[in-house]
Amino acid sequence: MLEKADSEKQYRLMLSTPVPRLILGMSVPSVISMIITVVYNTADTYFVSHIDKSASAAVGAVYAVMAVLQALGFGLAMGSSSIISRKLGQKKNDEAQTYFASAFFAAVGAGVVAGGLGLLFLRPLLTLLGCSETMMPYAAPYAAWILAAAPVSCSVNVLNSTLRAGGQVAVAMIGVGLGGLINLVLDPLFIFTLGMGTGGAALATDVSYLVSFLILMLVFLTRRAIVPLRIGAIGRKWAVYREIVTTGLPTVFRQGLGSLAAAATTVQAVVYGDAVVAAVTIANKVYVLLRNIVLGIGQGFMPVAGYNFGAGERGRTWRSFTFTTGMGTVLCLIATALTAAFPGPIMRWFSDDPEVVAIGVQTLYFAAAVMPGLAFSTYVNQLYQCLGFRVQATLLASCRQGIFFLPAVFLLPLWLGQAGVQAAQPLADLMTFVISTPFLVAFYRRQVLRPAA
Repeated sequence: MLEKADSEKQYRLMLSTPVPRLILGMSVPSVISMIITVVYNTADTYFVSHIDKSASAAVGAVYAVMAVLQALGFGLAMGSSSIISRKLGQKKNDEAQTYFASAFFAAVGAGVVAGGLGLLFLRPLLTLLGCSETMMPYAAPYAAWILAAAPVSCSVNVLNSTLRAGGQVAVAMIGVGLGGLINLVLDPLFIFTLGMGTGGAALATDVSYLVSFLILMLVFLTRRAIVPLRIGAIGRKWAVYREIVTTGLPTVFRQGLGSLAAAATTVQAVVYGDAVVAAVTIANKVYVLLRNIVLGIGQGFMPVAGYNFGAGERGRTWRSFTFTTGMGTVLCLIATALTAAFPGPIMRWFSDDPEVVAIGVQTLYFAAAVMPGLAFSTYVNQLYQCLGFRVQATLLASCRQGIFFLPAVFLLPLWLGQAGVQAAQPLADLMTFVISTPFLVAFYRRQVLRPAA
C-alpha cells in the first residue's frame, strides 16, 4: 500500500543519496513508463498497418494532431514540474502546490478548447496535414476519437509530471503502465473483433488515458502525493501562469514543432506515394522508441537536478548531468548497433509490403548514423529547462524539429528526391548535437565553476 507523503523525508533523499543510485532509482520507473507509452502508441501503428498502407499512412498524418495536444499537456506539465522541483528544493511547499493546481486546471481547459476546435474543423484540418483521399476515411475517425479525449490526455500529463517532480516516480509509472497495458489488450479487440478500424485504435488509446487519469488522481485524492491537489491553491495572479508557460515553452516548442514536422514530412512524402509515408512513419516510430527511452532517463534526471540546484548544490547538479549523459549515450550506442544490424526484420515486423520495407530500411540507416549523439543533445536541453533557463532551453528545443528540420525537409528533396525526406530528421539531429556543445560549455563555466570560485 502506498504510504502517506512525507516531504521532509523526500527532501533528504534527493539531497543526500549518492547521485548514481538516485538517478538510477528515479530513471528506471520513468523509462518503464516511457517504454509502455511508446509500445502502446506503436501498437496502433502495428495493428493499423495490418489494415493496409493507406491506413498506416493516415495514422502517421494524424500524429501531427496528437503532437499539438501533447504540446499543450506536456508544456504545462514540464513547465510546472520544473518549478515545483526547485520550490521543493527550497522548501517552499505551498508555492509548489499553487503551481501544480494552476497547471492542472489550465490543462483541462486547454484540452477542452483544442479538442473542440479540432472536431469542429476536422476535415479541413486533416487536408491541411496532407491526408490524401485514400487516407481520409482512416484518418477522420482516428483523429475524432483522439480529439474527444483531449481534456483527459492533457491533464494526465500534469498529474504524472507532478508526481515525478516530487520524486514519486514509481507511482507515476504504475498509473501510466496500467493504462498502457489496457491499450494493448483493447487495440486488436476494437480494430478487428468489433470492426472499428482506425477509430478503434484511437478509442483504445482514449480508454488508456482515462484509466491512467483515474489511477493518478486517486493518489492525489487520498493525500499520498508529496504535492497535493487543492482547488484553493489555484493561482489568482497572471504571473503564476506566465511562469508556468514560459518555463514550459521548450516543451511546447519541442512538441509543437514535432506536430509541424510531422505534417511537413507527410506533405513532402505523399508526393512519392503512400508507401513512402507509411515507411517513414514506421521508421520514425522505431526512432521515437529510442528517443522516449532517452527522455525517460532524462525525466529521472530533471527532478534530481531541480531539487539540488534549488538547494544550492551545484556540484551534485553537474554530477547528475554527467552520469545521466554517460548512461544515455551507452544506450544510444547499443540502439545504433541493433538498428544497423537488423533494419529489415524491424520493418517487416510492422509491414509485409516489400516497397514499404525497402524504403523503411534506408530510413533506418539514416537514423542509425546519428543515434549516438541523441542523449547528449537531449540532456543539455533538459538541463537548461529544469533549472529555469527558459530562453536557452527554448532555443535548443526548437532546433531538432524546427530551426534545422523544416529547412532540411523542404530543401533536401530538391536535390535528393525521396531520400531527402528520409534524411531530413537525421541531419537535423546532427546539427542539434553540434549546437548543444557550446551551450553545455557555457553552463559549466557560469553555473558550476563560477559559484565555486
